Amino acid sequence: MADTMTVLVTGASGLVGAEVTARLTAAGHHVLALMHSNGDIVRNNGRALPAGPRRLTGDVTRPRLGLDGEQLRAAAAADRIVHCAALTDFGLPEQRYQDVNVTGTRQVVAFARTHRIPLVHVSTAYVCGARDGIAYEDELDVGQRPGNAYELSKLQGERLVRQAAAEGLAVAVVRPSIVAGAARTGRVRDFKTLYPVVKLITKGLARTIPGRYDAALDLVPVDYVADLVTDVTTRFEQARGLTLHAVGQAVTLRDFSAVLAEYPSFQVARFVPPSAFSAAALPDRERAYHQRIISLYESYFSRRVHFDATTTAAFSRHPAPTGGPAYLRRLLDHCLKVGYLGAAAPREPVPALARTDGRDRA
Repeated sequence: MADTMTVLVTGASGLVGAEVTARLTAAGHHVLALMHSNGDIVRNNGRALPAGPRRLTGDVTRPRLGLDGEQLRAAAAADRIVHCAALTDFGLPEQRYQDVNVTGTRQVVAFARTHRIPLVHVSTAYVCGARDGIAYEDELDVGQRPGNAYELSKLQGERLVRQAAAEGLAVAVVRPSIVAGAARTGRVRDFKTLYPVVKLITKGLARTIPGRYDAALDLVPVDYVADLVTDVTTRFEQARGLTLHAVGQAVTLRDFSAVLAEYPSFQVARFVPPSAFSAAALPDRERAYHQRIISLYESYFSRRVHFDATTTAAFSRHPAPTGGPAYLRRLLDHCLKVGYLGAAAPREPVPALARTDGRDRA
C-alpha cells in the first residue's frame, strides 16, 4: 500500500465516488469527502459508510470549491484530488451540464493548480462521440460528434484537464463506459443510465427502437471502476499522464435481445435501422415514452464502437471484466430480485450450446 495520504474526493456521495471513498478509507487513507450537501455516503450495497471520511460541504462550480476557513485549509493540504463529481442524468438543460461538468472541472483544475495537488479525473469513455470503430485511450479530439449534451460537457471537461497537464499539472484520467451493477452480484444502488430503458423494453412500453443489432453496449461493473480509480490514486506516480479506459466486455444488441428473450416475463423490443424509423408512426403511448426516455439514449443503440484498453491492462492489477451476456444476466436477475423489473419467475436455464457467449460455458 502507498504511504498514508489525504485525498480530496469530489462527488463522494455518487455511485462511483462513494465506492472510491470506501476503498481509500479502508486502506487507511484520510478522505475529505466533498459533497454539495451534508449527508450520508451510501455504498453500492445500500449501507452508509461509518465515521471515517471527513465531510466537506462545498460546491465544485464555485471558486475554491465553495470552501472557506478550516475546510479550505484542509482541502488545500490534500495529497491527491479525485474528481468524481459530475451530472450524469440525461435529458437536462444543456446549461446544467455546462455548469457542473465544465465549470466544475475548471474550478477543480484551478484548485489543483493553485495548491499543486495531483489530479485524478473521472471522465467517460463516451467522449469518443457517436462513431464506429475503435476508440483509443490516447485519443481525445478526432472530429467526433458528441451524442448528447452530457457527452459534449465531459469532452470539454477533459480538454481542460489535458490543457492543465500540458502546462505542468500532474494528471491521470479514468474513462468509465456505462457504469452498472457489481460484477459478482449485479447489485446497484441507483437505477440510472440504461436501466430505465431496459424497464420500458421489458414491460412492452418500447416495442420498436431505432438501432442496429451489431451496435455494442459497453456495461462496466461499478466495483471494477472504483478499483481502478483507487489504484490510480494510490499508484499515481505510475499512472501520471495516462488515460485509462474502465470498460467491460461489450454486448451487441443481438446478444442483448437474446438474453432478454430468456426471461418469460420480459418483452423484447425490435430494433430497426435509424433510417427506417419514424417516431410519428408509433402508437401514442409508446411515442410519448420514446420522446421522454428512449430518444435520450438513441445514439447508444447505433454505435458500433469498441474501446481499446491496452494501457489499462498494462497498469491495472485487477482483471478486466469478461462474460458480457453472463454479466447482463446478473444485472437482470438483481433487478427482478428487488422488484425493479417486476416480481417474476427467473429466466429459464439456457443450454450451454445455446448461450450467446462462449465464456459463459464453464
